Amino acid sequence: MISLDSVQLRRGTKLLLDDSSLSIHPGQNIGVIGANGCGKTSFFKLLLGQLSCDAGNLYMPSDWRVAHMAQELATSERTTLDFVIDGDLELRETEQLIERGLASDDNNLLAQSYQRMDEISGFDAHYRAEQLLHGLGFHQSELNRPVSSFSGGWRIRLNLAQSLMSPSDLLLLDEPTNHLDLDATIWLEGWLRNYEGSLVVISHDRDFLDNVVDRIVHLEHKKTHSYKGNYSSFERLRSERLALQQASYEKQQRRRKDVESFVARFRYKASKAKQAQSRLKELERMEGIAPAHVDSPFYFKFSSPKKAYGALVNLSQASLGYQNSVVLENVNFDLQPGTRIGLLGPNGAGKSTLIRSLIGDLDLINGLRVLGENLTIGYFAQHQLEVLDLDASPLLHIRRISPKATDQEIRNFLGGFNFHNDKALDPIENFSGGEKARFALALIVWQKPNLLLLDEPTNHLDLEMRHALTMALQTFDGALVVISHDRHLLRNTVDEFYLVANKTVEEFKGDLGDYQQWLKDFVRYSPIEDESVLTATTDKKANRKKAARDREKVAPITKKIRNLEGSMHTLEEQLQEIERQLSDQNLYIDDKKADLGSILSSQGDIKRQLKDIEEQWLNCQAELERIEV
Repeated sequence: MISLDSVQLRRGTKLLLDDSSLSIHPGQNIGVIGANGCGKTSFFKLLLGQLSCDAGNLYMPSDWRVAHMAQELATSERTTLDFVIDGDLELRETEQLIERGLASDDNNLLAQSYQRMDEISGFDAHYRAEQLLHGLGFHQSELNRPVSSFSGGWRIRLNLAQSLMSPSDLLLLDEPTNHLDLDATIWLEGWLRNYEGSLVVISHDRDFLDNVVDRIVHLEHKKTHSYKGNYSSFERLRSERLALQQASYEKQQRRRKDVESFVARFRYKASKAKQAQSRLKELERMEGIAPAHVDSPFYFKFSSPKKAYGALVNLSQASLGYQNSVVLENVNFDLQPGTRIGLLGPNGAGKSTLIRSLIGDLDLINGLRVLGENLTIGYFAQHQLEVLDLDASPLLHIRRISPKATDQEIRNFLGGFNFHNDKALDPIENFSGGEKARFALALIVWQKPNLLLLDEPTNHLDLEMRHALTMALQTFDGALVVISHDRHLLRNTVDEFYLVANKTVEEFKGDLGDYQQWLKDFVRYSPIEDESVLTATTDKKANRKKAARDREKVAPITKKIRNLEGSMHTLEEQLQEIERQLSDQNLYIDDKKADLGSILSSQGDIKRQLKDIEEQWLNCQAELERIEV
């Protein structure tokens, strides 16, 4: 058990924790939340031994192995696969001992090292590393690429994979989903649910926390407040406490009225009946959780945009992509005023390509794009943070857009995004990633768009800002297209989903739960521009043709299964013979050490072959089941 007893922690002159106590038991999954700057990362560094308590005591079991996800971008020239396997330090040390034994012809060292390799499952390390990389979106063809050849976001994924590869009793993950797409996030949730050690994760993704953790630690007012259950349970429990305060109650009522006004506009419109019902459900839920956010520093909403008549943007028979490399074909996409769409599909399938083509950032390879009158676009993507004027302050950025606006008007607006006093006048060069993202969103809100195109808008935003953005988007009167791995944001801001996969864009008849099932049902194929793609089609005629082709594949798959079963039987017999030899006590005398080393090596080779063949057998069975269905 890890125990913090009356801990005080400072960074420079800033007091982060004061008289804080906490216990972390084996097997617990803990989510750490709190406002930016409250000390979450410093808390991790304390657990890692990189910081010391200024007062109080921290106890950690001496035999606990600790793994953590590095935040620095790796610059290694090692291959992707080797970099991930490097996370298992004991494995690498054992490999070095084996090499030393082979070089010196030390049979005793070899026997011990081979035995240790078997104990730590070292012979299947490559297989385990490949599974981690595949789950996080890397294609098989990328496993031998050097780490330095990947972009920053993909290197962060490699850091995550390396931390998961490391055997540990305590796993520390700081914002692991920030650079993941939705399918990789879902895969990570499944992996973490099966993790047997203690997990401590910092995250601003409420659905991720709901699906992974069983306890929330909230860093607030320099204390560690512990809540049993997931994030939704925390919200309810904290709401009950804060709702007792009169000031909190009054703010809650004001927030509730904002949402009620939205629902009132659409409740009796047949075309919006479904959306109105979903907002009513959200309103019922908000009444219970709003107090948990009443002390949020963020308060903003979108002003009424210019009226638009007819389609805002229309793509007709369009081919989209880069320099004649087609990513999406025969795209017909019509954005009408009030449309609220969430784009689903694996990273690399073309979601960002679609958005960039809608706004004209990318020229169409073929087809037609028509922009409507009075169109004002608000576009957010992570790369836009790089084009902000780092020497200018938030106030100066807005003054350049609206020279007639008064300083007080601009300051009042920026205050809603928690840029108060000197923060509104400071150059954004020293802003954190979260502050830059928050300011980029503020610039969009200021310009009153009637079409919002948001590509992963919640990356680097904390839970309170995500909540404020969700609330503001609910009352936004314009059209909205969102790409996000934040399922709470999608669930509460869009009315319909479109699936981008297999070079097509088509309406997805289902919700996020159906999409998760879709991910399980379809096969991952080759990536587009370094990113894996799930291919699928909802066209029934095409599915029937595909099923006919698949039926022709049954015979060779069945034959392969029989061959694999024969190979497994042979290897199992060989393994039984080796185990019979190892049961001979005479094998362990000094004169037999060379024989022992050879037998242990053969045992490891056979186990590895058997595992590979079993994996092939399982894949064949899964393929056969898919065809027969």
